[in-house]
Amino acid sequence: MKDLAIQFGMKLRDKRKSLGMSQDKMALLADVDRSYAGRIERGEVNITLEKAYQLAEVLGCDVKELLP
Repeated sequence: MKDLAIQFGMKLRDKRKSLGMSQDKMALLADVDRSYAGRIERGEVNITLEKAYQLAEVLGCDVKELLP
């Protein structure tokens, strides 16, 4: 399961960077702490489906693009 969190985090980071969005801005728009956003991107935490959909919305993509 840890691998899934890492893969999700990598896809999240790649999508965010492709949009030229800072981690701070993504965290602000998704209503999460910036350090928590960093932990998500590094695959250190498991997030809820609700948070996955919220992050996808902030990045303007379908959640399927972020799932491993």
